[in-house]
This record gives sequence, C-alpha cells and structure tokens, in this order.
Amino acid sequence: MTIARCWNCFSPNDIFVLMHKHAGLLILCLVCGLSGAAQTQPTHTSAGEDPAAQAVLSLEHWRESRIPMFLNDFGELNRYRDANAHLRAPAPGEHRIVFYGDSITDGWKLDSYFPGKGYINRGISGQTTPQMLVRFRQDVIDLSPEIVVILAGTNDIAGNTGPMTAEQIEANYASLAELARAHSIRVIFSSVTPIHNYAPQRQTMFLQRSPEKILEINRWLRSYCEKNKLAYLDYYSAMVDDHGMMKENLADDGLHPNEAGYRVMAPLADAAIAKIQAQ
Repeated sequence: MTIARCWNCFSPNDIFVLMHKHAGLLILCLVCGLSGAAQTQPTHTSAGEDPAAQAVLSLEHWRESRIPMFLNDFGELNRYRDANAHLRAPAPGEHRIVFYGDSITDGWKLDSYFPGKGYINRGISGQTTPQMLVRFRQDVIDLSPEIVVILAGTNDIAGNTGPMTAEQIEANYASLAELARAHSIRVIFSSVTPIHNYAPQRQTMFLQRSPEKILEINRWLRSYCEKNKLAYLDYYSAMVDDHGMMKENLADDGLHPNEAGYRVMAPLADAAIAKIQAQ
C-alpha cells in the first residue's frame, strides 16, 4: 500500500482522533499522498477529495494564520480595550448585561434583537474557553455587569487553539463561573448550538465538531448549572432537528445562526435574563 492511499485506511472519526494527536504527521501524509497520486493512478478516493482530510487541513491552515495572534495577544485583549475604557461605570439601578462568547456572539447585532436593552457584546470570532478565561477580567469583571451570558465551546470541540478533552473544556467553564461568583456576577451558561452539513460545502466545520461531543458538553453544562444554582440557556433544543442537526433554515453555513437563527435565540435569552432578575 502506498502513502498516497493511506487515508482510505481510516474512518472520518479515526482521522480526527489522529488529528488531535498527530496533526503534523497527517499533513505530511497528505502532502506525500498528493505527490504519489500525481505519479500513479489511484484506485480509491484520494486524500484531496476526502472531506475528513480536508477538514484536518482547513483547521491547520486556519491555526497557522493565527500564529502571530496566539504569540502576541492570545486572549485578544486588544479587541475591546478601547471600548471598555470608554464605557462608563453602571449607573445606580442599571442592570448591565454582557453577552460573552465566540463568533456566534460576535456576529449577533444585539441592538437589533434586543432594542432598548443596552446589552453589551463581548464576543470574539474563533475563540475558545482558554482565550475567554484570559480576557474575562477585562471584558466582563471590570465592566461590573449584573449578569453575563456565556456562549462557548464549539471552537474548543473543533480544536481552534489545540486539542481539548471534554474534561478540559468543562474545567474552563467552571473557572469562568467561579470568577464571576467571586465578583457577584450572575451567570447564564448557554448550550453549545447544533451544527448541520446539509450542503457539501458545509462538511468541513461539521467534521470538526462532533455532534456527540456537543451533546456530551451540553449534558455536563446542564448538570453543572443545576448543581451550582446557575441558569442554563438551552438554545440547542430549540434549534436541533429530528436528525440531531441544526435546523437547515437557521444557519446558512451549518454553524453560525442567520437572522432566523438569532430570532429563535433572542427570546430564549431574554427569558433567561428575566428569570434571573426576578429571583
């Protein structure tokens, strides 16, 4: 068997297990495979046509593009530094709410979906919970909110800042909650949202985010919130279809909510906030 055909020995799940352990080796195999494929007539699907292999390369190329940021500003503290400096302290009686998360929060136009509420957006595209821990003081604690709505985890599952186990992701959630509690900030933990691959071009992000792991994280989050008297905001149940995938009409790219997706999420978030404020 030639290296050019080695990809066909693995299932997509096997490839992603290997990706988290030996990503560099997989890339080397792919490069060698493509070279060999140019010299011989393959009898099976080549690595370049394998969606799982493409998902591995897509993630590695994205991570390579982020190396300067990872080295110089891992938490991306610079993103909101100026905005935070110009934000006044909460006025007496003000109920400040911060939405904190990754691209799903970053892309959410809060003023349009929550008019007149003054909710503060502190989402950063691509971020993982380790990065959110780094900037939690600057972008949440120092803003003195009453409540923080945290939506995270999908990029941890994908491995945006490196491979992470469920236990590591869960430990970071717990650290965020403990930091908030120490500063009298009430926490709403949002479920990880589902994902779909109903179009061929949606395969890459889908293969990077195991639906089974999404469910595992969400089960843990719900249990943690119950045990620690925190609010659990269940976007997942409202957005998942009968096949365990994101409803196709709610996310054009399979991952990020479109307008219809945010229309589903907004009243759920409002209800969770109102419930906490009424306690």
